[in-house]
Amino acid sequence: MTRPRLGFLGIGLMGEAMVRRLRERGWPVTAWNLEPERLALVVPCGAVAAPSPAAVVAASDIVLSCVLHAEAVANCLFGPQGVASAGPAACAGKLHIDLSTIEPAAARDFAERLRREAGMRFVDAPVSGGPPGARAGTLTIMAGGAPEDFAAAEPVLRELGANVTHMGPVGAGQTAKVINQAIVGTGFVLMAEALALAEAAGIDAAALPACLAGGFADSALLQKIYPRMQARAFDPPIGYARQLLKDMKAVQAFAHGLGLTLPVVEQALARFADYVAQGNAMADAVSVVRLYRPDPSR
Repeated sequence: MTRPRLGFLGIGLMGEAMVRRLRERGWPVTAWNLEPERLALVVPCGAVAAPSPAAVVAASDIVLSCVLHAEAVANCLFGPQGVASAGPAACAGKLHIDLSTIEPAAARDFAERLRREAGMRFVDAPVSGGPPGARAGTLTIMAGGAPEDFAAAEPVLRELGANVTHMGPVGAGQTAKVINQAIVGTGFVLMAEALALAEAAGIDAAALPACLAGGFADSALLQKIYPRMQARAFDPPIGYARQLLKDMKAVQAFAHGLGLTLPVVEQALARFADYVAQGNAMADAVSVVRLYRPDPSR
């Protein structure tokens, strides 16, 4: 059976890793990026470069996007050369899968507008696991959309993710991602503070994850993020501090919209805001530990 032709919008850290994974798994991919020079990262693995999102949808059956924020998704879909500009003749019945992290309300708005203007279906499917997870096909993916649309998206999503869950209608995936980012953002700060305690106290900080394994303090954050902080292993970055700050602001706004105040989230947001304000927008989010401890001399 012939596989659907895939389009991919956004060749950032995650997009590059996803396209490489999809090409290795045999999927045909047509790609576009706002900064076209980044297409050179995926053309050698067999992706076909396109000049616009409209050209991508014309060459594809399913289009995926993974970009920085809702404004970037809107540009991909509804900009002057966006997906919708190709019109129903090129778009009707096709599926758009947005892997970006955006507000749940924005996902619902984009889905309705894309259906109305182009006759195209929409699934929101934000991810967690970073570029290494994308390359290995082990991402966690939280999806929202009509059941039949999720069923169409699922074969592609399972090439990228080991844990793929349909959470409900459009926007439900993004709601799950809001909660995910609340845990991640506060967890990164907590790991930084745990490491600061361990180093200041003079114990073997590198031994702590093994020491605490299996207890209530154990977690993926302790076993994967804390060791990177302890080793100061921040290059290449797996996610930018500016991105996590953006996500934490979205958590705050979502909570406020529900009439909730989340003090722990608020404090973690403030820590990332401080770190980014110090000139670290493009630093690895894990390097937030530098707010607490200097890098050890080598």
